[in-house]
Amino acid sequence: MQVAKKIIFDQLSPIYPKQEIESLSRLIFEKVLGVTRIQIHLNQHETISEANLAQIKEIVNRLCHFEPIQYILGETQFYSLHLKVTPAVLIPRQETEELVDWIIKANMEITPKILDIGTGSGCIPIALAKNIPGSAAQGWDISMEALKVAQENAQINEVTVNFHCVDILKPINQFVDSKFDIIVSNPPYIPTSEQSFMDKNVTQYEPHLALFVPDNEPLIFYNRITDLAAKHLKTGGFIYFEINEKYGTQSAELLQSKGFTNIVTKRDINGKIRMIKGEKHWIN
Repeated sequence: MQVAKKIIFDQLSPIYPKQEIESLSRLIFEKVLGVTRIQIHLNQHETISEANLAQIKEIVNRLCHFEPIQYILGETQFYSLHLKVTPAVLIPRQETEELVDWIIKANMEITPKILDIGTGSGCIPIALAKNIPGSAAQGWDISMEALKVAQENAQINEVTVNFHCVDILKPINQFVDSKFDIIVSNPPYIPTSEQSFMDKNVTQYEPHLALFVPDNEPLIFYNRITDLAAKHLKTGGFIYFEINEKYGTQSAELLQSKGFTNIVTKRDINGKIRMIKGEKHWIN
C-alpha cells in the first residue's frame, strides 16, 4: 500500500493540495481495495496486487487530466445517500445538501407533495423522499440520460420518485395534474462569460446544459419556474431555489414581483447567500 500511496502523492502533488490528495487516496483505496479508512491505516504495509496497482495508476492518470473523482469512480455520497453519477449529471455539491437540509427541517410536520425541476442525478427528490415521512416526490429534467441515472439512484436508495422528461422553458401541459406543497430547483445559473474562470474539472467534464445560462438572461430558469410555481403550488406552499450568490437580491425581487411573500435568503456554510424560499399565499 505504501507504493500505491507514493504513486498517488507524486503524481497528484503538482496539481492538488495535500489535504485533497489524502481525501482522494482514501476514496481510491476504498473503491479499488474495498477497505475502510481504519483498514487503510492498519494495513498500510500490506502489498497490493499488480492488478489493483494498475487500476490505481489508471485512476491517478485520469485525475491528472482533471477528471472528477466522482465520475471516475461512478459514485458519490449525498446527504448520507449513495448515488450513482455519470457525465450526464452534475456532481451534487455541499450547498445542495444544505438546501435539502433546510427543506427537510422545515417540512417534517407535513406530508408534502414535492416537485424538483432540473433533477439531474435525482439527489434532491430522493433525499427529500427518504427523509420526510409520507412525502411524494417528482423529478423533472430535459435530459433522458440524466433521468436514467436518477431512476437508478431512486432504486438504489429504495424510494419512489416519479421522473419525467420535461423542458421547463416550453409550455407544460402534462405531469401537472394536481398542486404541490413544495417546488424546488437547482437550475442552471452560471453566466456563459464566467466559464473561462472556472476549474477545468467542471468545464471539461460536467454537463454544460445543467450549468450555464445566457449572459443577458441569468435568471431565465428562475423566472419560468416561479411562474409555474405561482400556478401549481398550493396556497401556503413553498418554492425553494439554490441560487448564484451574485443574484441574491434579483432573485428575491423576482419572487416578490410574482406575488410570493415571506421571502427568506439563506447563507451556506461559507457565508455566501446560496438559497432562497418564498411562500404562496393567494388562491388561484
